[in-house]
Formats: sequence, C-alpha cells, structure tokens
Amino acid sequence: MIADKYGRGVGGLFLAFPAIFPASATLLENQQKEKKEKVGLHGTIRGRKVAGVDAAGAAMGSIGLMVFAGVVWQLLSGHAPWLVLLGVTVIWFAVSVAIWRARSPLVHWSKRKKRREL
Repeated sequence: MIADKYGRGVGGLFLAFPAIFPASATLLENQQKEKKEKVGLHGTIRGRKVAGVDAAGAAMGSIGLMVFAGVVWQLLSGHAPWLVLLGVTVIWFAVSVAIWRARSPLVHWSKRKKRREL
C-alpha cells in the first residue's frame, strides 16, 4: 500500500522491518527465558523486557534511517555517491545515538518517580 501511494523507493524502506524485527524480538525473548530457566528462575518477564528494549532501539534506529534516506534523497544527485553515503552513515549513527541519549534521562527520571510513588 505504501509503495502504491508513495512509490517503490519509499515502499522499499518498509519491507525489511516487518520481516526482521519480530524474528529478532522473539529470538531475544526466548534466549533470555532459557538463560533464566537454566538457573531455576522463571524468565518470561525478563525476556519481555529485553524484547521491549530491542523494540525501542529499533524505533530509534528507524528514525535515524529516515533522516539517512532524506539526506541521501536530497544530496545524491549533486554529489559523489560514495561521499554522500559515507556522510549520511555518520549522520544516521549520530542521530540514533542522540535519540538514545536523550531518551536515557527520561527513563531514569520515570523510574525514580515510580519509586517515590511506592
């Protein structure tokens, strides 16, 4: 539907995520459950938390990837492709890390607030 409305280039951006993310989240959850069960603990909650962190990281990386795609779209036609791709790879990494770091204090603040409420 996205490719029909916005074109193949935009639609292609949405192909890998639905195929890869559920598999990686399931794998992480199962690994954590098995790890906890080996030491005699119930690992369901831990597995879900790890999968949740993976989901948050995937969302943040996706925002960086959207910035990557937008900058490539704007610069590729007028500049050397290798230079554009090198530059936007650095930009993608910087945006993704900046989002993660901006999120981190919010998570710690939320946890402190919950502890005070208890």
